[in-house]
Amino acid sequence: MAAKKKGGLGKGLGKGLDSLIPVNDMVSETSAEKVVEVVEVEKIVEVEKVVEVEKVVEVEKIVEVEKIVEVEAEPTGEPLMMDIHKIEPNREQPRKMFDEDALAELADSIHQYGVLQPLLVQKKEDYYAIVAGERRWRAARLAGLKEVPVIIKEMTRQEGMEIALIENIQRQDLNPIEEARAYQMLIQEFGLKHEDLAERVSKSRTAITNSMRLLKLDDSILEMVIRGDLTQGHARALLSLEDKDQQLQAAQTIIDKNLSVRETEKLVKTLLEPPVKKEKPQLAGQAIYRDIEKKLKNQLGTKVAINRKDENQGRIEISYYSVDELERILDLLDKAQ
Repeated sequence: MAAKKKGGLGKGLGKGLDSLIPVNDMVSETSAEKVVEVVEVEKIVEVEKVVEVEKVVEVEKIVEVEKIVEVEAEPTGEPLMMDIHKIEPNREQPRKMFDEDALAELADSIHQYGVLQPLLVQKKEDYYAIVAGERRWRAARLAGLKEVPVIIKEMTRQEGMEIALIENIQRQDLNPIEEARAYQMLIQEFGLKHEDLAERVSKSRTAITNSMRLLKLDDSILEMVIRGDLTQGHARALLSLEDKDQQLQAAQTIIDKNLSVRETEKLVKTLLEPPVKKEKPQLAGQAIYRDIEKKLKNQLGTKVAINRKDENQGRIEISYYSVDELERILDLLDKAQ
């Protein structure tokens, strides 16, 4: 009985130790630690993967932005913002004069509302040339803008000149001489006929011809038209005068007397057809009086003229050219009495 109790005690003690420190639990703890480590490593790897993915995304974004920038430098037909310092006026722009007061007013509007209509530009070697919108570009610079909206368009030199001319004509921004010179340049540079040019700019052939005729005037008169001292109507009236001196004299008269176009036409007509002096009808016996004039001239030694008013009246004119000569003539008349 005692032995059984002893064995039972040992067996019970063994169970107690196992229950206090079970082998399976120790193995489980070790495995758990390993699992934790694996999870931690996986998390680190996952974070690194996320970082790598984010880096790739950032690189892709940079590449995409670079692509967008490259696209913006090419003609797209769509408005885009461009550094104002990359843009320059068209060297063949027909418009040469800009009203400073009007530019200042436009600059104030742009400062408040921005440039509402994009500029039309074309790519040159190291800049973008303005095809249409130079006035807006100048006003934007006055307003202090760094960027302006533009549309980039590929076009030939002729197309660029035609578009610039058409825009200015539609806005009535050109003075008559700028317009005439632009027509002349297109015809001379590209061999266009008046009919072809008229169709391109939506003008009549007669309007093109009359405009270009102004360039036949003296350069001084062209400057008067450019300054606004003379209108196109005044200039066209002066074309009838072929003599340059007559043109200048008439132009100055127009300005001094503030003549209208109708009055200018009358002035030109007078210069072209000076009034003919009406000769007085010959009176009877005119030859006899001419003989008397000669006789008196020989006697007095000076010019004598008999001016007859009618058959019975008139006057005798005796010319003298110094006081001494007058005294000499008087002495002769005294002696003749």
